[in-house]
Order: sequence, then structure tokens, then C-alpha cells
Amino acid sequence: MQKSSVAPLLLAGLLGAPLPLAAADDGRVAVDMPEMMRAHMMANMRDHLTAIHEIQGLLAAGEYDAAAEVAETRLGMSSLGSHGASHMAGFMPKGMQETGTAMHQAASRFAVTAQEAAVTRDLPRALGALGGITTNCVACHAAYRLK
Repeated sequence: MQKSSVAPLLLAGLLGAPLPLAAADDGRVAVDMPEMMRAHMMANMRDHLTAIHEIQGLLAAGEYDAAAEVAETRLGMSSLGSHGASHMAGFMPKGMQETGTAMHQAASRFAVTAQEAAVTRDLPRALGALGGITTNCVACHAAYRLK
């Protein structure tokens, strides 16, 4: 088989494979909240994802201080007021609250690490700290879903 024909076959196999979890088989905890709060939480999570995307681009460009600023203002502990975290917490299971808090704490730690990397140019260390943020995102999304 030629090398160029392997990729289309692989893609075809992946597209034909069943989805790993159908909605009925979803073992995550379903979190119920009023629609307005659900929409607010979804908007926050989309902004978190956008912030992480921006941080990756800034790190790639060597703009460590700017990455730190995005992390702290949009994801870090100082961002909680703008996200309405105190209003949201009452609708979340304790484990979801704890994972969210851990994500915000990791973002603040990343901001410090990124500022240090502005001096040391230690990109691997900054990327490791960024991974500390996304570890919490992955853990939360693996355990919980909004109804």
C-alpha cells in the first residue's frame, strides 16, 4: 500500500467508528441549573477556552508577560468576580466547585510562572504550568455535564 493512500483509509475508519459515548451512556454527573445560569456558565467556559488559545499564541510569540496578564485577568483568582463565581457555586456539586477553584488557582500560578519566563525564557516550564490549568478543565469536563 502506498503511503499516500493510508491517510484516507484511516480517516474513513475513524469516521465510521461509533462515538465513544452516546448521550444515554454518558456517565458524567448531570448538573441542573436555571437556564440563565447555564447560559452564563457556558459563556464563561467559552471565554476560558478562548483565553487558553490566546495564551498559547502569546507563548509561541515569546510574549510571556502578555500571556500572564490574560491568564490572571480571564482565568486566575482575580477573575472570579467578573465570572460571577459566587452566584454560580451554589448550583455546582462540591467536586465541581473544587475543580473550578483548582483551575483558577492554577491559572494564577501560571501567571507567575509566565512572568518569570519573561526573564528566564523557560518556555517548557511555562507550558508545564499551562498544562496545570487544562488538567483541571479536562477533569471537570470528564466528570460533569450541564443538563
